Amino acid sequence: ITEYSVNPLHVLSEEDLQCSICLDVFTDPVTTPCGHNFCMVCLKECWDSSSLCQCPDCKEEFSKRPEMHVNAFISAMAKTTEKEKADSMEVFSSLVRCIERSQAELLQVLEEKQEAAERQAEEFIKELQQEITELKRRDTELEQLSHTEDHIHLLQMYPSLCSPPHTKDWTDITINTHLSVETLRRALSQLQETLREEMEELGETELKRIQQFAVDVTLDPDTAHPDLFLSDNGKQVTYGDIRQNLPDNPERFDHSLSVLGKEGFSSGRFYYEVQVRRKTKWVLGVAGNTSKRKGDIIISPEDGYWTVCQRKKNEYEALESPCVSLSLKQAPQKVGVFVDYEEGLVSFYDIEARSHIYSFTGQSFTEKLYPLFTPCLSTGGKNTAPLIICPVNDVRS
Repeated sequence: ITEYSVNPLHVLSEEDLQCSICLDVFTDPVTTPCGHNFCMVCLKECWDSSSLCQCPDCKEEFSKRPEMHVNAFISAMAKTTEKEKADSMEVFSSLVRCIERSQAELLQVLEEKQEAAERQAEEFIKELQQEITELKRRDTELEQLSHTEDHIHLLQMYPSLCSPPHTKDWTDITINTHLSVETLRRALSQLQETLREEMEELGETELKRIQQFAVDVTLDPDTAHPDLFLSDNGKQVTYGDIRQNLPDNPERFDHSLSVLGKEGFSSGRFYYEVQVRRKTKWVLGVAGNTSKRKGDIIISPEDGYWTVCQRKKNEYEALESPCVSLSLKQAPQKVGVFVDYEEGLVSFYDIEARSHIYSFTGQSFTEKLYPLFTPCLSTGGKNTAPLIICPVNDVRS
């Protein structure tokens, strides 16, 4: 395949699908004889409000009003855009609803705790008032006895009045008015779980979208390190202990155990998948056409490499500068690589988990990019499995 043999839809951006009259995504798009596209209603209103029949963009005049028919191709594309916008809005709407629901539940818990605290406080006040009333009564009786001349009555009443009344020790009594951390933790955990579910659904949707840009990648033997063995069909690469006697051509790696794909891409979007099952070390991604091939290589975007790797068991990194440690729920068995050249994007996906691994964003590509495969050394016989370029399953249905 050539460097342009990707889905032809990649050349259209959202701006290409916007009507220049209403500045929104096309509704029933029509094409004028001069080749410009507009919403059917927008164009009709434009022509109805003017004595001239001309293109709103280039101002070319038509002797009579052309008969307009909906452009089926543009209409379909405007609908792969409207749906994406609707799906994106639904994700955020779902999260907003979850946040609002959690907020309402947390507020209810707070109100219930406040009501309980108020009831407790009212009970304490009632008890205190009863104790105060009893103390005042005894104080009054003592005051009266202090002025009595009936000594016999005084002696009879003295023991009961001198014994202290039963009162509660209020020094250790507190009212809990603080929010329990556990309550807040439960609310945040619920939000986290909802976000995780939405991220999984987003990953599924994203993979369905980008897999339509799948390309047929084959390995380029002229770039392969002499210790690497390629399958006859150019779909598998394995590290071997025996160095092959191969010509030291300029494009061949002579130190890094790497090989490139034959196909280079200098525009558009492309996607491919690689099996990494039973491997303990590997590097995957893309490399620039002029990236260094000889001697020690620094694998980083600054040096023309956009890759992720497995260092050892359960240790994964994006080879940025500096490296970024990746936290994956499980060991990927198959990795998807997606590149959007114009957007400066290189993304990696765990195919079985249907999840996003990492993205290099905001890159500025100025040369051809080639798929990169590095199976790494076979340390102690634990990394002998090949890297395998796999056919991409059509999941668009």
